[in-house]
Order: sequence, then structure tokens, then C-alpha cells
Amino acid sequence: MAARAPHGSNQPPKIIYKKIYIEGHGGHHGGAWKVAYADFVTAMMAFFLLLWILGATTEKQRKGIADYFSPTLVEMREKSAGSNGPFGGDSIIAKDKYAHRASQTGSKSITIPKDASGGQKEGAAAIRTRDRIRFTQLKAKIQSQMAANRKLNALAPHVRFTETPEGLRIDIVDGADFSMFNLGSDQLVARAADLIGEVSSTIANVPNGVIVRGHTDALPYTAGRQVNNWTLSSARAEATRKRLADGGVAADRFLRIEGVADREPYMPSDLYDPRNRRMSITLAWTEGGADSNDISAMQAKVSGTTSDDGTRGFDPR
Repeated sequence: MAARAPHGSNQPPKIIYKKIYIEGHGGHHGGAWKVAYADFVTAMMAFFLLLWILGATTEKQRKGIADYFSPTLVEMREKSAGSNGPFGGDSIIAKDKYAHRASQTGSKSITIPKDASGGQKEGAAAIRTRDRIRFTQLKAKIQSQMAANRKLNALAPHVRFTETPEGLRIDIVDGADFSMFNLGSDQLVARAADLIGEVSSTIANVPNGVIVRGHTDALPYTAGRQVNNWTLSSARAEATRKRLADGGVAADRFLRIEGVADREPYMPSDLYDPRNRRMSITLAWTEGGADSNDISAMQAKVSGTTSDDGTRGFDPR
């Protein structure tokens, strides 16, 4: 800007320059925060993805995912042959490494994890899957045999299939119109004996062990009698075992024969319900195929007013 010269002066006007500095505000304080925010969003996405996987998968699936990221491998000790950093590994025949001939004593060794397994050994999951396939086939066969027999077809609603921590449980349940035994005795009625015979012929050739368990309702006996629900349920379990043996089930396949009276009711809401009177024939899991969670559930099970826990897989009807 030129200043006006004084009046009557020959001096040229003075020129004054005014500089104005405009602040740039640091470009919104730089862009480093965007990188940090992107990392935070990525971490949160990974976290919620992990939560979703935990909620949407079963325990076996989660174990499979974990095994995928941490496979069972033969682990080498640090500074052993070929593992001393990039381009720093020694030869397997180097001095004081792995012994590769009878005259050499090596100073290094291979460490195999305790839980490592190899060869043709079959895992518990594979054994459990094989048992489930067999149980499904047995269930279908028993149902088809009952449907083909006019006398036994009417008893179909009284036969229930349930997968339990012990194995496949086949319940033959009493009802208002059907009772397996004569009143207060361990004598099988004809239709019940035929039904157990069909079951025994079906399971006679499978390798699974057999558990027979007798159940009663909570109706008490008259005072002074020598029998009670405990002795009655045990006697009925033995009668059922004998009928299964007569039908072809080998003696060495029976794992347990027991009577539990009214301690494991089928209908916990009504201990006097006739459906609590039943015989349970359980095909046990093959040895080595029991799930650790199922074993824990079975050990934690409390006898009394609760029915069998941990049932799954088969429609109880």
C-alpha cells in the first residue's frame, strides 16, 4: 500500500507491505488418529467375531478349530538341527547334534508332546460317531419289527429311545392300558416278554455292553410285607436280563443289573404316574468313546426326584 506524499514534496510515496499469515490448523492435527482408530475397529470386529464363533459352535467344533491353529506336531528343541534362525541351521549329521549312526552320541533330542497320538489309534469322537450310527440303525430295526408284528404294533407308544451319558437307552414304559409285569410281581406278561424278545434279537450281535435298570412308581407296599419297591425293581431287572439272555444276548455283555425303585422317575412331576414303572435297557458306549462331559454329567447326577439328565440326539417318543 502506497502512503500519500506530503503536500509540495518531490519525494516519492512510501510503499508499506503488510503480510498476513493464515493458520492451517495442522491439517486437523495430522492423520495418525485415523490409523489408531482403524486398528481399534479391526480389533473390535475380531473380538465380536470370536464371540459369535463361541456362541454358534458346539464344544467339539471349537476343539476342532483350536486344533487347527495348534496342531499336534513333533516339536524340536531350541538350537537343534535346522532350527537356529534363518540360514543358521546345522546339518543333521553335524557334530554333537542328532545321532545318525551307532558310534555317535548325539546331544540333541526330539521332544514329543505328552498328548501326541499317531498310527491307527481311533479317537473317542470317531468311536462315538460309529456308536451313534449303530444306535440309529438298531432303533429303526426295532421299530420296523414292531410295526410288522400285529401284536406288538400296539405297544409302539410304550417304547422310547433316548441317548444318555451311558449310551442308547431303550425304555419300555407302563401305561394306563399296559403293564409289563403282573401286579406286585416280577412275572412278565406275554406281550412284554415278546417285546423284550424282539429287542434281544436285534441287539444280540452288536458289541456294546448292556445295562438293565428296573423302575417303579412311588406307591408303597402294605406294612409288614417282605418286599418293597427296591426289591421289586431289582427282581424285575433280573427277570428282564434273563429274557434278554434267552433271546441271544451273551452273558459277558451285561455290565450292570440294578433296581432303583422310584428314585429316577420318568415323570418327576407325578411320582405315582404309571409311566414311572418301566424297564430301561441301555446299550453302553463302546470303551474309549465316552465323552468327558458326559462322564462328568453322569457323575454329577443326583438320584431322587430328578429324571435322567443329559439326554439328546433321539426323539424320546
